[in-house]
Amino acid sequence: MSAVRALSCARTVGVVEGWRPRDEVESAAGWRLWLALSGRLWPSAEWDGTPAQAVGGLRAVLAECDGIRGAYAGDRTAAVLRLVDSVVFVLSLPLELWRDDVLPVDADRAALLHSDLAGAVEHLAEVRAVLAGGGGWAELEAR
Repeated sequence: MSAVRALSCARTVGVVEGWRPRDEVESAAGWRLWLALSGRLWPSAEWDGTPAQAVGGLRAVLAECDGIRGAYAGDRTAAVLRLVDSVVFVLSLPLELWRDDVLPVDADRAALLHSDLAGAVEHLAEVRAVLAGGGGWAELEAR
């Protein structure tokens, strides 16, 4: 993970590490985000070998983040929205780098792509843990 992403992840997750939903609206948004981060991010067995297809899971998470932010009717400074923003920030860079790359990867590019995806997955796991702890879904996270 790049130094910028690592610093951002540490700051964002650290700021809301003790997140607890303030109300039902924030709890629902946290639940939606937790579910969005629960899906497949790594390419499936049907992967065609291109970076563009490999980042498809990131696209889906960003679309859900956009939906969460757009539908959020609570306080616009809510901690759950900072978590959403951290996800958007961290996923935007690898998506921007790889989304139009339709050439199959060679060993060097595969290592770079893997590193970018691993950094994103690591951050999303941290956000999921924060959400699970604060939302009372830790038992689900453990399964």
